[in-house]
Amino acid sequence: MGRIDTAYFDLGSLDALAYRESNIHRLDPRAKLVTTLVFIITVVSFNKYSLSGLIPFLFFPVAILARADLPTGPILKKLLIALPFALFIGIFNPFFDREPMLQIGTIAVSGGWVSFASILLRFTLTVTAALTLIATTSFTGVCMALEKLGCPRIFALQLLFLYRYLFVLIEEATRLVRARSLRSFHGRGKGVKVFGSLIGQLLLRSLERAQRIHLAMHCRGFDGEIRMLKPLHFGRRELLFTLSWSAFFIICRIWNITEMAGTILVEILT
Repeated sequence: MGRIDTAYFDLGSLDALAYRESNIHRLDPRAKLVTTLVFIITVVSFNKYSLSGLIPFLFFPVAILARADLPTGPILKKLLIALPFALFIGIFNPFFDREPMLQIGTIAVSGGWVSFASILLRFTLTVTAALTLIATTSFTGVCMALEKLGCPRIFALQLLFLYRYLFVLIEEATRLVRARSLRSFHGRGKGVKVFGSLIGQLLLRSLERAQRIHLAMHCRGFDGEIRMLKPLHFGRRELLFTLSWSAFFIICRIWNITEMAGTILVEILT
């Protein structure tokens, strides 16, 4: 039961990190969102065999984590939780693409293994950037930035409600699972029929909780607008942050910085 309470859906810890004070935290959410989107677009635009060209992009999440003084533990934990999805996507590549592509000593590396490594690297970069964005902005700030950038308000609100009340749904499911475990002896009460009943009970509890939440929102004057304690201000710092990082991403996309540095290093050594 302890694992159910603590583990995989503890997404709220990232929002707690967003209330720290640093230069990155104080930036306008729109600047961080646009920069992260440019980063993700440039990373996923590489072809499936690219590896060396992706290495310079590691500098962005590492720099943000360092400047924002964020602990790496929560970020890595959530990255590892999502890692099986990337493994499932790329694990079959070595079986279908067996054409040798690299030669490391006496070992020939097929294109399938190279593409598999590229998928894992791109997954690590994009997911880490997204988690870092939430950890420095909060999910509310991200949704508000989406709305201010022209995203339909209804979409931003639905995304915010999905994220916020996912915890409520998980809490109700945890209570049901705990109650079933306390009433189950020698494996009884854990069949498919009981599972179907649990799903029905969860639906009923969710509807009841949703009605109470809806009434509470109306009582507090909710009018459909996302508000934050800190007002938004897109100034020179935000413009410089967005343009400088975007220029770096584009340069790294056009030129392979790793290969150029390797070539220069070999020429110097020889």
